[in-house]
Amino acid sequence: MKAILQDCSLLELSRLVADAGEKPFRAGQLAEGLLQGKRISEIPVPAALKAYLLERFEEEPVRIERVFTAADGTKKYLFALADGNLVEGVLMKYRYGNTQCVSTQVGCRMGCTFCASTLGGLVRNLTAGEILSQILAVNRAEGGTPKARAVTNVVLMGSGEPFDNYDRVVKFLRLLTAEDGLRVSARNISLSTCGLVPQMRAFCGEGIALNLTVSLHGVTDEERARIMPVAKAYRIADILQACGEYFAATGRRYIFEYSLIAGENSDERHALALAELLRGRPCHVNLIRLNAVKERRLRAADERMAQRFLQILKSRGISATIRRSMGSDIGGACGQLRAGYLRGEDV
Repeated sequence: MKAILQDCSLLELSRLVADAGEKPFRAGQLAEGLLQGKRISEIPVPAALKAYLLERFEEEPVRIERVFTAADGTKKYLFALADGNLVEGVLMKYRYGNTQCVSTQVGCRMGCTFCASTLGGLVRNLTAGEILSQILAVNRAEGGTPKARAVTNVVLMGSGEPFDNYDRVVKFLRLLTAEDGLRVSARNISLSTCGLVPQMRAFCGEGIALNLTVSLHGVTDEERARIMPVAKAYRIADILQACGEYFAATGRRYIFEYSLIAGENSDERHALALAELLRGRPCHVNLIRLNAVKERRLRAADERMAQRFLQILKSRGISATIRRSMGSDIGGACGQLRAGYLRGEDV
Protein backbone atom coordinates (compact mmCIF):
# COMPACT_ATOMS: atom_id res chain seq x y z
CA MET A 1 0.00 0.00 0.00
CA LYS A 2 1.30 3.43 -0.96
CA ALA A 3 1.25 6.57 1.17
CA ILE A 4 -1.92 8.69 1.53
CA LEU A 5 -1.71 12.16 -0.02
CA GLN A 6 -4.66 13.32 2.11
CA ASP A 7 -2.39 12.89 5.15
CA CYS A 8 -0.54 16.02 4.05
CA SER A 9 -1.15 19.51 5.37
CA LEU A 10 -0.76 22.46 3.00
CA LEU A 11 2.78 22.97 4.32
CA GLU A 12 3.61 19.31 3.67
CA LEU A 13 2.14 19.57 0.17
CA SER A 14 4.37 22.61 -0.45
CA ARG A 15 7.45 20.60 0.46
CA LEU A 16 6.28 17.72 -1.73
CA VAL A 17 5.77 20.02 -4.70
CA ALA A 18 9.22 21.52 -4.20
CA ASP A 19 10.77 18.04 -4.10
CA ALA A 20 9.00 17.31 -7.41
CA GLY A 21 10.57 20.40 -8.95
CA GLU A 22 7.24 22.16 -9.42
CA LYS A 23 6.24 25.75 -8.74
CA PRO A 24 4.88 26.56 -5.23
CA PHE A 25 1.35 27.40 -6.38
CA ARG A 26 0.84 23.77 -7.36
CA ALA A 27 0.50 22.93 -3.66
CA GLY A 28 -2.62 25.08 -3.46
CA GLN A 29 -4.05 23.37 -6.53
CA LEU A 30 -3.45 19.98 -4.98
CA ALA A 31 -5.00 21.03 -1.68
CA GLU A 32 -8.08 22.41 -3.43
CA GLY A 33 -8.55 19.26 -5.47
CA LEU A 34 -8.18 16.97 -2.46
CA LEU A 35 -10.68 19.01 -0.43
CA GLN A 36 -13.14 18.58 -3.29
CA GLY A 37 -12.82 14.82 -2.86
CA LYS A 38 -11.05 14.32 -6.18
CA ARG A 39 -8.74 11.47 -7.08
CA ILE A 40 -5.17 12.44 -7.94
CA SER A 41 -5.80 11.88 -11.65
CA GLU A 42 -8.73 14.33 -11.56
CA ILE A 43 -6.79 17.27 -10.13
CA PRO A 44 -5.82 19.84 -12.81
CA VAL A 45 -2.03 19.82 -12.45
CA PRO A 46 0.66 18.96 -15.03
CA ALA A 47 0.92 15.35 -16.17
CA ALA A 48 4.46 15.08 -14.84
CA LEU A 49 3.32 16.02 -11.34
CA LYS A 50 0.43 13.56 -11.52
CA ALA A 51 2.82 10.80 -12.53
CA TYR A 52 5.17 11.74 -9.69
CA LEU A 53 2.31 11.58 -7.18
CA LEU A 54 0.71 8.39 -8.51
CA GLU A 55 4.03 6.59 -8.20
CA ARG A 56 4.12 7.41 -4.48
CA PHE A 57 0.52 7.88 -3.32
CA GLU A 58 -2.78 6.02 -3.53
CA GLU A 59 -5.02 7.30 -6.31
CA GLU A 60 -8.16 6.86 -4.21
CA PRO A 61 -7.49 5.85 -0.59
CA VAL A 62 -11.18 5.66 0.35
CA ARG A 63 -13.91 4.65 -2.11
CA ILE A 64 -17.64 4.50 -1.44
CA GLU A 65 -18.43 0.82 -1.95
CA ARG A 66 -22.15 0.83 -1.15
CA VAL A 67 -24.76 3.21 0.23
CA PHE A 68 -27.85 2.24 2.21
CA THR A 69 -30.63 4.75 2.87
CA ALA A 70 -32.99 4.36 5.83
CA ALA A 71 -36.63 5.38 5.93
CA ASP A 72 -35.72 8.43 8.02
CA GLY A 73 -33.15 9.63 5.46
CA THR A 74 -30.09 8.39 7.34
CA LYS A 75 -27.43 7.02 5.00
CA LYS A 76 -25.00 4.25 5.85
CA TYR A 77 -21.80 4.18 3.82
CA LEU A 78 -19.55 1.18 3.33
CA PHE A 79 -16.07 2.40 2.40
CA ALA A 80 -13.41 0.33 0.64
CA LEU A 81 -9.80 1.19 1.48
CA ALA A 82 -6.89 0.89 -0.93
CA ASP A 83 -5.66 -2.33 0.73
CA GLY A 84 -9.06 -4.02 0.44
CA ASN A 85 -10.18 -3.44 4.01
CA LEU A 86 -13.64 -2.06 4.77
CA VAL A 87 -14.90 0.56 7.21
CA GLU A 88 -18.25 2.24 7.55
CA GLY A 89 -19.82 5.56 8.35
CA VAL A 90 -23.21 7.18 8.78
CA LEU A 91 -24.67 10.48 7.55
CA MET A 92 -27.49 11.72 9.78
CA LYS A 93 -29.62 14.65 8.69
CA TYR A 94 -30.91 17.10 11.28
CA ARG A 95 -32.57 20.52 11.16
CA TYR A 96 -29.29 22.20 12.10
CA GLY A 97 -27.17 20.35 9.52
CA ASN A 98 -25.75 16.99 8.52
CA THR A 99 -23.62 14.94 10.89
CA GLN A 100 -21.20 12.31 9.63
CA CYS A 101 -19.96 9.52 11.85
CA VAL A 102 -16.47 8.34 10.86
CA SER A 103 -14.36 5.29 11.66
CA THR A 104 -10.83 5.58 13.04
CA GLN A 105 -9.73 1.93 12.87
CA VAL A 106 -10.49 -1.20 10.88
CA GLY A 107 -12.14 -3.21 13.63
CA CYS A 108 -11.42 -2.59 17.30
CA ARG A 109 -9.55 -4.32 20.12
CA MET A 110 -11.51 -2.88 23.07
CA GLY A 111 -13.86 -5.88 23.25
CA CYS A 112 -17.04 -4.12 24.42
CA THR A 113 -19.75 -6.79 24.41
CA PHE A 114 -22.49 -4.56 22.98
CA CYS A 115 -20.52 -3.49 19.88
CA ALA A 116 -20.19 -5.25 16.53
CA SER A 117 -16.93 -3.44 15.70
CA THR A 118 -14.98 -5.66 18.09
CA LEU A 119 -16.14 -9.00 16.68
CA GLY A 120 -13.05 -9.55 14.52
CA GLY A 121 -10.62 -7.64 16.72
CA LEU A 122 -8.36 -4.87 15.48
CA VAL A 123 -7.08 -5.20 11.91
CA ARG A 124 -5.19 -1.90 11.67
CA ASN A 125 -5.29 1.82 12.40
CA LEU A 126 -6.48 4.30 9.79
CA THR A 127 -4.21 7.17 8.81
CA ALA A 128 -5.31 10.77 9.32
CA GLY A 129 -5.90 11.05 5.59
CA GLU A 130 -8.04 7.91 5.47
CA ILE A 131 -10.25 9.28 8.24
CA LEU A 132 -10.48 12.63 6.47
CA SER A 133 -11.17 10.97 3.12
CA GLN A 134 -14.37 9.43 4.48
CA ILE A 135 -15.69 12.98 4.93
CA LEU A 136 -14.33 14.20 1.60
CA ALA A 137 -15.99 11.30 -0.23
CA VAL A 138 -19.39 11.81 1.41
CA ASN A 139 -19.26 15.59 1.06
CA ARG A 140 -18.65 15.18 -2.67
CA ALA A 141 -21.33 12.50 -3.05
CA GLU A 142 -23.86 14.75 -1.32
CA GLY A 143 -23.09 17.70 -3.61
CA GLY A 144 -21.06 19.66 -1.08
CA THR A 145 -17.96 21.77 -1.66
CA PRO A 146 -15.15 22.80 0.69
CA LYS A 147 -16.89 26.14 1.31
CA ALA A 148 -20.52 24.95 1.20
CA ARG A 149 -20.17 21.64 2.97
CA ALA A 150 -22.88 18.98 2.90
CA VAL A 151 -21.21 17.61 6.05
CA THR A 152 -21.45 20.23 8.79
CA ASN A 153 -20.77 18.17 11.91
CA VAL A 154 -18.45 15.22 12.56
CA VAL A 155 -18.54 12.51 15.22
CA LEU A 156 -15.74 10.02 15.82
CA MET A 157 -18.04 7.23 16.90
CA GLY A 158 -17.70 4.69 14.09
CA SER A 159 -15.56 1.57 14.13
CA GLY A 160 -12.54 1.77 16.40
CA GLU A 161 -11.46 3.54 19.57
CA PRO A 162 -10.15 6.98 18.53
CA PHE A 163 -7.71 7.29 21.43
CA ASP A 164 -6.24 3.87 20.59
CA ASN A 165 -5.07 5.57 17.37
CA TYR A 166 -4.10 8.76 19.18
CA ASP A 167 -1.45 10.44 17.00
CA ARG A 168 -3.27 9.86 13.71
CA VAL A 169 -6.60 10.99 15.14
CA VAL A 170 -5.07 14.20 16.51
CA LYS A 171 -3.52 14.91 13.10
CA PHE A 172 -6.90 14.26 11.46
CA LEU A 173 -8.53 16.76 13.82
CA ARG A 174 -5.91 19.37 12.95
CA LEU A 175 -6.48 18.79 9.22
CA LEU A 176 -10.26 18.94 9.70
CA THR A 177 -10.21 22.21 11.64
CA ALA A 178 -7.38 23.95 9.73
CA GLU A 179 -8.04 27.38 8.25
CA ASP A 180 -6.71 26.13 4.92
CA GLY A 181 -8.74 22.90 5.21
CA LEU A 182 -12.44 22.17 5.64
CA ARG A 183 -12.53 24.59 8.61
CA VAL A 184 -14.92 22.49 10.70
CA SER A 185 -15.25 24.14 14.11
CA ALA A 186 -14.11 22.03 17.05
CA ARG A 187 -17.50 22.79 18.62
CA ASN A 188 -19.06 20.81 15.76
CA ILE A 189 -16.89 17.74 16.40
CA SER A 190 -17.54 15.00 18.96
CA LEU A 191 -15.08 12.28 19.93
CA SER A 192 -16.23 9.16 21.73
CA THR A 193 -13.85 7.11 23.88
CA CYS A 194 -14.38 4.08 26.06
CA GLY A 195 -12.20 5.77 28.66
CA LEU A 196 -8.48 5.47 27.90
CA VAL A 197 -7.39 7.70 30.75
CA PRO A 198 -3.75 8.46 29.75
CA GLN A 199 -4.87 9.59 26.29
CA MET A 200 -7.77 11.58 27.74
CA ARG A 201 -5.31 13.46 29.91
CA ALA A 202 -2.88 13.97 27.03
CA PHE A 203 -5.68 15.37 24.87
CA CYS A 204 -6.27 18.14 27.40
CA GLY A 205 -3.07 19.74 26.13
CA GLU A 206 -3.82 19.53 22.40
CA GLY A 207 -5.84 22.76 22.30
CA ILE A 208 -8.77 21.18 20.45
CA ALA A 209 -11.92 22.02 22.41
CA LEU A 210 -14.28 19.46 20.91
CA ASN A 211 -17.16 17.62 22.55
CA LEU A 212 -15.60 14.81 24.58
CA THR A 213 -17.91 11.83 24.99
CA VAL A 214 -17.13 8.90 27.26
CA SER A 215 -18.82 5.50 27.07
CA LEU A 216 -19.75 4.76 30.68
CA HIS A 217 -22.48 2.08 30.60
CA GLY A 218 -22.08 1.17 34.25
CA VAL A 219 -22.11 2.69 37.74
CA THR A 220 -19.43 0.50 39.36
CA ASP A 221 -16.10 -0.75 38.05
CA GLU A 222 -17.24 -4.35 38.53
CA GLU A 223 -20.46 -3.94 36.55
CA ARG A 224 -18.72 -1.96 33.85
CA ALA A 225 -16.00 -4.59 33.48
CA ARG A 226 -18.59 -7.24 32.62
CA ILE A 227 -19.41 -5.47 29.37
CA MET A 228 -16.29 -3.32 28.86
CA PRO A 229 -12.92 -5.06 29.39
CA VAL A 230 -11.17 -1.65 29.44
CA ALA A 231 -12.73 -1.08 32.86
CA LYS A 232 -10.24 -3.56 34.28
CA ALA A 233 -7.47 -1.08 33.48
CA TYR A 234 -9.13 2.29 34.17
CA ARG A 235 -11.48 2.96 37.06
CA ILE A 236 -14.55 5.19 36.89
CA ALA A 237 -12.90 7.48 39.46
CA ASP A 238 -9.92 7.94 37.11
CA ILE A 239 -12.22 8.67 34.18
CA LEU A 240 -14.12 11.29 36.18
CA GLN A 241 -10.87 12.95 37.19
CA ALA A 242 -9.69 13.04 33.55
CA CYS A 243 -13.04 14.53 32.51
CA GLY A 244 -12.61 17.22 35.16
CA GLU A 245 -9.18 18.03 33.78
CA TYR A 246 -10.65 18.32 30.29
CA PHE A 247 -13.31 20.76 31.50
CA ALA A 248 -10.65 22.81 33.28
CA ALA A 249 -8.52 22.95 30.14
CA THR A 250 -11.27 23.70 27.61
CA GLY A 251 -14.33 24.99 29.46
CA ARG A 252 -16.37 22.39 27.56
CA ARG A 253 -18.76 20.17 29.47
CA TYR A 254 -18.35 16.48 28.78
CA ILE A 255 -20.89 13.86 27.80
CA PHE A 256 -21.44 10.33 29.07
CA GLU A 257 -22.98 7.69 26.85
CA TYR A 258 -25.00 5.12 28.74
CA SER A 259 -26.52 2.18 26.85
CA LEU A 260 -29.56 0.82 28.65
CA ILE A 261 -29.19 -2.97 28.78
CA ALA A 262 -32.04 -5.05 30.23
CA GLY A 263 -31.06 -6.96 33.36
CA GLU A 264 -27.64 -5.32 33.45
CA ASN A 265 -27.61 -1.56 34.12
CA SER A 266 -31.06 -0.09 33.53
CA ASP A 267 -33.18 -0.40 36.69
CA GLU A 268 -34.00 2.34 39.22
CA ARG A 269 -31.08 1.37 41.44
CA HIS A 270 -28.66 2.08 38.62
CA ALA A 271 -30.36 5.37 37.77
CA LEU A 272 -30.07 6.55 41.37
CA ALA A 273 -26.43 5.45 41.57
CA LEU A 274 -25.59 7.21 38.31
CA ALA A 275 -27.24 10.42 39.50
CA GLU A 276 -25.21 10.31 42.71
CA LEU A 277 -22.00 9.57 40.79
CA LEU A 278 -22.44 12.59 38.50
CA ARG A 279 -24.04 15.04 40.92
CA GLY A 280 -22.58 18.54 40.55
CA ARG A 281 -20.42 17.71 37.54
CA PRO A 282 -20.53 19.80 34.31
CA CYS A 283 -21.77 16.93 32.18
CA HIS A 284 -24.65 15.58 30.13
CA VAL A 285 -25.88 11.98 29.95
CA ASN A 286 -26.87 10.56 26.58
CA LEU A 287 -29.05 7.51 27.21
CA ILE A 288 -29.00 5.00 24.38
CA ARG A 289 -31.45 2.26 23.57
CA LEU A 290 -29.14 -0.65 22.87
CA ASN A 291 -28.82 -1.64 19.21
CA ALA A 292 -29.03 -5.44 19.29
CA VAL A 293 -26.02 -7.29 17.82
CA LYS A 294 -27.06 -10.79 16.84
CA GLU A 295 -23.70 -12.28 17.83
CA ARG A 296 -24.33 -11.02 21.38
CA ARG A 297 -27.06 -11.94 23.85
CA LEU A 298 -27.62 -8.52 25.35
CA ARG A 299 -31.14 -7.08 25.16
CA ALA A 300 -32.25 -3.46 25.09
CA ALA A 301 -34.26 -1.98 27.96
CA ASP A 302 -37.86 -1.25 26.95
CA GLU A 303 -39.34 2.22 26.45
CA ARG A 304 -40.97 2.36 29.89
CA MET A 305 -37.71 1.51 31.61
CA ALA A 306 -35.78 4.04 29.52
CA GLN A 307 -38.23 6.84 30.34
CA ARG A 308 -38.16 5.98 34.05
CA PHE A 309 -34.34 6.03 34.04
CA LEU A 310 -34.39 9.43 32.35
CA GLN A 311 -36.87 10.94 34.80
CA ILE A 312 -34.84 9.78 37.80
CA LEU A 313 -31.73 11.47 36.43
CA LYS A 314 -33.55 14.70 35.59
CA SER A 315 -35.34 14.82 38.94
CA ARG A 316 -31.94 14.81 40.63
CA GLY A 317 -30.53 17.64 38.57
CA ILE A 318 -28.63 15.62 35.97
CA SER A 319 -28.82 16.92 32.40
CA ALA A 320 -29.92 13.94 30.31
CA THR A 321 -31.70 12.95 27.12
CA ILE A 322 -32.53 9.74 25.28
CA ARG A 323 -30.73 9.59 21.95
CA ARG A 324 -33.09 9.48 19.00
CA SER A 325 -32.64 6.21 17.15
CA MET A 326 -31.67 6.76 13.52
CA GLY A 327 -30.98 4.28 10.73
CA SER A 328 -32.04 1.22 12.72
CA ASP A 329 -33.48 -0.41 9.59
CA ILE A 330 -30.05 -0.35 7.86
CA GLY A 331 -27.88 -1.69 10.69
CA GLY A 332 -27.23 1.70 12.25
CA ALA A 333 -24.95 0.55 15.06
CA CYS A 334 -21.22 0.79 14.32
CA GLY A 335 -19.71 -2.39 12.91
CA GLN A 336 -22.99 -4.04 11.89
CA LEU A 337 -22.80 -3.21 8.20
CA ARG A 338 -19.17 -4.27 7.79
CA ALA A 339 -19.72 -7.48 9.76
CA GLY A 340 -22.72 -8.45 7.66
CA TYR A 341 -20.93 -7.62 4.40
CA LEU A 342 -17.93 -9.74 5.35
CA ARG A 343 -20.29 -12.64 6.13
CA GLY A 344 -21.67 -12.32 2.61
CA GLU A 345 -25.13 -11.30 3.80
CA ASP A 346 -27.44 -9.18 1.68
CA VAL A 347 -27.02 -6.08 3.80
